[in-house]
Amino acid sequence: MKFHVNRDVFSEAVSFVVKLLPQRNPQPILAGVLIEASGAGLSLAAFDYEASARTTIEATVDEPGTILVHGRLLSEIASRLPNAPIQVEVDDDGGIVLTCGSARFTLASMPVQEYPAIPEVSGETGLVPAEEFATAIAQVAFAASRDDVTPVLTGVQLEVSGTKLSLVATDRYRVALREIPWDGGADASAEPTTALVPARTLTEVGKTFAHGGDISIAFSGSGDREIIAFTAGNKTVTSLLIKGNFPPVRRLFPEQTEHHAVLNTADLAEAVRRVSLVLDRSAPLRFTFTTDNVSMDASGTEQARATESVDSHLVGDDVTLGLNPQYLLESLGAVKSEFVRITFTSSENANKLSPVLITPQTSVEKGNTESFKYLLQPNLLLR
Repeated sequence: MKFHVNRDVFSEAVSFVVKLLPQRNPQPILAGVLIEASGAGLSLAAFDYEASARTTIEATVDEPGTILVHGRLLSEIASRLPNAPIQVEVDDDGGIVLTCGSARFTLASMPVQEYPAIPEVSGETGLVPAEEFATAIAQVAFAASRDDVTPVLTGVQLEVSGTKLSLVATDRYRVALREIPWDGGADASAEPTTALVPARTLTEVGKTFAHGGDISIAFSGSGDREIIAFTAGNKTVTSLLIKGNFPPVRRLFPEQTEHHAVLNTADLAEAVRRVSLVLDRSAPLRFTFTTDNVSMDASGTEQARATESVDSHLVGDDVTLGLNPQYLLESLGAVKSEFVRITFTSSENANKLSPVLITPQTSVEKGNTESFKYLLQPNLLLR
């Protein structure tokens, strides 16, 4: 095997395929990157049985062949090579020799025959705008749980219905929902389709494909090997879906939204950051909403205390409640609008705190399309 390739193109391709691999893999073979050289160019792929990444690039192939080499090491080497063409070949001893300018590396080859087959996807597909999809992922994925004890909560639920794709995530204390356009084509199925994708994988998809025009999404497989594939340009990422029933969180969103406050997003976020500095970790921040402002009150250890108020427009009665400041800040970063509406919902159970609904607001008077919604459960306040 022997090929020549552009240094920047090769470095970017290797970086892409190793990005989804875990830092520590229990099977050393899965730390490898599979490189296939043929008349069609160069194909690079990585797979750890849960997620795969694959891309093709142009290269001058003198001798076709397939090699498997340690991915992260190759990525670090490629990113630091001088600005010159790269030559890669297999020497007589089976080692992989990489030459770039005066730099020369000899790397150990890994057994290609032991590497698992990269998943192929051939199922129902649709298109989403790449930039909008990346934004939606960023608005939702942070609300997924980081606790592996309940795997279904570590994923983002994708739901295709008609011409809409919904992304939903929850960790029991909050729910984030965003809807974007979905183009299923002329042969689109009328039946809704759902896929529970690991939040970590989906986040990397959003970062990688943010500027790719349109992203093709395909659903494939069955039983324990259901997978989803995201393709844009010459890059494809697949992910094994999380098995289990995602909780029916959509029904938690209220229909009536008369009792609410509208605030400047940036002003509220800055005030929350300042006042919460004195709070103990995970302690709630006290909010008191009145007709023309909201006041924040925090008490921490070492007799530290902080208060601040921000202008707001309240419709309805005054409200006092406690909110997790970090959860609130994450939602304020996701609304992507100058103003934010905080709606106070009601519950049939008088002994249960009702969640607040956070949505974008175009101005003090004018609401948004509400394609993004965030539901946050208040905390009990110590009297």
